Amino acid sequence: MGNVGLLFVGAVLFINGLLLLGKVDARSGAVFNLFVGALQVLTPTYLIFTADGDPNKILAASGIYLFGFTYLYVGIGLLAGLDSTGVGYYSLFVAIAAIGYSFVNFRLFKDYPFGVIWLYWAFLWLLFFLLLGLKMTSLTTYVGWVTAIQGWVTGVIPAGLLLSGYWKHTTEIAIALGVFALVFVVLWPLTRKSRQATRAASAAESAGSAAS
Repeated sequence: MGNVGLLFVGAVLFINGLLLLGKVDARSGAVFNLFVGALQVLTPTYLIFTADGDPNKILAASGIYLFGFTYLYVGIGLLAGLDSTGVGYYSLFVAIAAIGYSFVNFRLFKDYPFGVIWLYWAFLWLLFFLLLGLKMTSLTTYVGWVTAIQGWVTGVIPAGLLLSGYWKHTTEIAIALGVFALVFVVLWPLTRKSRQATRAASAAESAGSAAS
């Protein structure tokens, strides 16, 4: 059940990335956030109730709430036109908690791929804090791309492999995920150049309008 939820986490991250990039309407994206947020609250509740008191199963399921509440918060906020500061500071909480869950996956569960994936999520939710909590709007394009890409790398692809039984050779998967993180380093200067080019084009257009 958790793997199905992971699939839709990937979907909502992809949608939210496109929303930040201006490709998806905010109210339309809000509805999907509510769908996935509800799923990500119901799923861990079911998993905890059926865990028979197993502390490891309860611990593993508990982290899902972090994301369920994020998507519900975002969805309601977008529909109601709320200020994003609350979501931003909640994202800081999630980013810190995600580091703890990464440690748990590495140390306790010996699940190295998800140890890396939790670090991915810690990085992403830290970006949400900077963008939404501290209002660093210059990061919008970068965060949009990181969000959309992580939707596939941390959600859709792992879920597909898990659901189809191809989640094998986990050490190699963890290494591949670690190497792939370099994409986000390369992406930073590319998005900065894109932003500067857009500003230059806008300035040129404004100058042309003024001259005419």
